[in-house]
Amino acid sequence: MCGIVGIIGREPVAVRLVEALKRLEYRGYDSAGIATLASGRLERRRAEGKLRNLAARLETEPLAGVVGIGHTRWATHGRPTENNAHPHASRRLAVVHNGIIENFRELREELTAKGHVFATETDTEVVAHLVTDEMDGGLAAEAAVAAALPRLKGAFALAFIFQGENDLLIGARQGAPLAVGYGEGEMFLGSDALALAPFTDSITYLEDGDWAVLTRDGVSFRNAAGETVSRARQRSQASAFLIDKGNHRHFMAKEIHEQPEVVGRTLAHYLDMSNGCVRLPFELPFDASKMTRVTLAACGTAYYAGLIGKYWIERYARIPVEIDVASEYRYREAPLDSSGVMIVVSQSGETADTLACLRYAKQQGQKVLSVVNVATSTIARESDAAALTLAGPEIGVASTKAFTCQLSVLACLAIAIGRARGVLTPERERELVSDLIAVPGLMAEATKREPQIEQVAAALSKASDVLYLGRGTSFPLALEGALKLKEISYIHAEGYAAGELKHGPIALIDEEMPVIVIAPYDSVYEKTVSNMQEVAARGGRIILIADRRAANEAAIDFQAVVAMPDMAPDFAPIVYAVPAQMLAYHTAVAMGKDVDQPRNLAKSVTVE
Repeated sequence: MCGIVGIIGREPVAVRLVEALKRLEYRGYDSAGIATLASGRLERRRAEGKLRNLAARLETEPLAGVVGIGHTRWATHGRPTENNAHPHASRRLAVVHNGIIENFRELREELTAKGHVFATETDTEVVAHLVTDEMDGGLAAEAAVAAALPRLKGAFALAFIFQGENDLLIGARQGAPLAVGYGEGEMFLGSDALALAPFTDSITYLEDGDWAVLTRDGVSFRNAAGETVSRARQRSQASAFLIDKGNHRHFMAKEIHEQPEVVGRTLAHYLDMSNGCVRLPFELPFDASKMTRVTLAACGTAYYAGLIGKYWIERYARIPVEIDVASEYRYREAPLDSSGVMIVVSQSGETADTLACLRYAKQQGQKVLSVVNVATSTIARESDAAALTLAGPEIGVASTKAFTCQLSVLACLAIAIGRARGVLTPERERELVSDLIAVPGLMAEATKREPQIEQVAAALSKASDVLYLGRGTSFPLALEGALKLKEISYIHAEGYAAGELKHGPIALIDEEMPVIVIAPYDSVYEKTVSNMQEVAARGGRIILIADRRAANEAAIDFQAVVAMPDMAPDFAPIVYAVPAQMLAYHTAVAMGKDVDQPRNLAKSVTVE
């Protein structure tokens, strides 16, 4: 996704800004730009395409100034043109942005009515005008940012410089990472430590909701309530950046909290947010109108992602889907028709059993589409097309962000296939895309439930067996929640379809059995309530993960309720994965387990 850098220094910053942006190229981008403050006046240089285009422009049109911000853009709202490239500017300031402002249309209409004129197609320009509007009302720069931030909905990281303010740089984050770097008489902002490595090895990671005011003498931090807070300063080793835990105790915790950003990054790769449609970055390697069946194959967590994808493909594309764990499917000698399509899912792209399924399908004359996180992997190379999940490196063995990125891609594929088959109307596609756009912000909101989840986990850590229940797309998520708990806490856990409770698992229910129910307010919620009442009647300890309306309507005495944000139910599994992961994580931590390297498990299974 987008990369951000900012410098408030003692010498011209343009060259250093470009140097820092080069270290963010791994994130992917389609345009770049910088803005500096020279003699109190804002100036910008932007270019479409790679950083070499920006560097070439700076050679012919150099920028002076010792304060500046830079950006590599992955297009979301608006085409990847120079005009849409960051930084965006108003009469008073320039801003760079990583993330999505979900309510930008509403804010844009409000500001347009006040006389603001917009020059781009982006959501980011709204931020520039919103802060400018506050300054026009008499607020100083810092107060204007403080007033504007609560009005922004979504996941974002921001950096601002201001006309006439030669000793001021402001950064803010909500659901997307941002770090402050310390120098001698100068300060830095960056999306990550890698961008800042050429300048400093002393950094502070902003926490979610934080914003920071930087001057040459140092930095002050505010939390979401505007209160001055302290944040830890730490040493960063650039060579170890990709395995840097940041502020977190474990890689798994870091990767859970990265999900709003990486899911947003992945969705931005597949959605045309301006037009409300899916726009795949590749051509489907098959004729969707003639396909007769989809076969999904995957292992472990990727298999559970595929199970949820099955629901979506059947619902939105109206085509039968068969799914198997790859280690079984490869030996079944299943008959495959050339009019069918194989979809394989793998984080590493090297999973041996999944690769074998891919090769079997190709031998049978099928086209293969892979959902992978590593573009150079064997599975990606051997597929007819690869749908990349842009999760970045995942260090924790128990998959978290790779899972939700897989779900994001499968949702987009289901919509794209449905549209290509003519069974999904443009209106319905826009509704679904709008729901997907909201997901990163909802995930960021879900992470705020962590203190409550930690309390629930303290009690759960004393259990010897745990049951997970769910219906519809929540059933595979129940399976995944149980797997996470087994993987890192070693507590025996099982996931079941809630409707199957009477067909065996109900025999396990007693006063000692925790039962975790994943129940978004969807079309099958009332059925799930009936199953919860059966558990309650037998003294089961129910932990409900649902929104407040669902919890209130159930009228059951729950042991605990993890209250989720209200949302449209179609893509609830992506958001509800967050508390399921956190519950497993904090249970394992309470038990003193090695969360990142659980016993007997490896990150990438490249053997049978």
